[in-house]
Amino acid sequence: MSDQAALLSQIVSLPELEERARQCMSSMAYDYVASGAADEITVNWNREAFNRIALWPRVLTGIDAPDTSVSIFGTIMPTPILLGPTAYHRALHPDGEIATARGASATGVTWIVSSAATTSVEDIAREATAPLWFQLYFQSDREFTREVVERAVAAGCRALCVTVDTPVLGARDRQTRARFALPPGIDTPHLRDTGRLGRHIMDPQRLALSWRDVEWLRSVARVPVVLKGILHPDDAACAVEAGVDGLVVSNHGGRNLDTAPATLDALPEVIERVGGRIPVLLDGGIRRGTDVLKAIALGATAVLIGRPYCYGLCLAGADGVSRCVEILRKELEMALVLTGTPSVRDLGTQVLWDHVAV
Repeated sequence: MSDQAALLSQIVSLPELEERARQCMSSMAYDYVASGAADEITVNWNREAFNRIALWPRVLTGIDAPDTSVSIFGTIMPTPILLGPTAYHRALHPDGEIATARGASATGVTWIVSSAATTSVEDIAREATAPLWFQLYFQSDREFTREVVERAVAAGCRALCVTVDTPVLGARDRQTRARFALPPGIDTPHLRDTGRLGRHIMDPQRLALSWRDVEWLRSVARVPVVLKGILHPDDAACAVEAGVDGLVVSNHGGRNLDTAPATLDALPEVIERVGGRIPVLLDGGIRRGTDVLKAIALGATAVLIGRPYCYGLCLAGADGVSRCVEILRKELEMALVLTGTPSVRDLGTQVLWDHVAV
């Protein structure tokens, strides 16, 4: 066993993975990944929301091998855990997005490639054997946006995940103080031609989107369109009316509007308004398999993780990414057995202690 494999085998939780990664990361890189907006209240609320919910164990159920698979847009996924879009992987590890693609493929999980990736979607797709989606930031030039979409779809991305909650960046104080910058020679190829991003760190001047832009995107996309950044149930209803194919309940990991609600707290009302018409995913604060179980019990189809696999990438490249997923999936399997649930598709509020109040 290699030294790296031995190190990873000793890491048994995502909080421990973060701590090990922090020890080898520059303070600039760690603050970029870990930080949120302003006083980082929403970052903390995302975690606290999961901690407030108690689970109701069951005994003598005879379950020993629960089914963690889910189906989204006709694709069977081995686990309801996707790698959410995160930027600048080559600033976190020399192999960057190539390592992430290999780590995701080793576990079979779907990865949502960021518009601000530091590797082209074509190069990523050549390494990936697991499904890819593509995260899109609209650009002011619709024709350029169309070209980016066409590139992503041609490369094999099976869905577009449109970030709609960032018309401007939040007050990212800790990131600003850290003076995060891309290493020399590294840029963002999908945004290189906009004249606004390229090597810049997420330019705060963004296009003010409307529902008309979503309708336009649906008219040119040849794959499902998912909106990421929904918290308000009225926005969820508008999304369904606009014909989108899925939603991600997200507060951008607490990185934009501080004191926005925790995503888990926002989830039930969104689920109620959507009424099962399209899949609803959730991100923000997932650190344990029990978190995954709670989100699905409250109606989510699947969850996205971001920071945890970035820590895995920083620590050990592809192997760190896959170890992150393996830990979370194993904990989910344990939680399913201990709550007497044979499949994630059987999850509901019956596994929650205070399910009547929920």
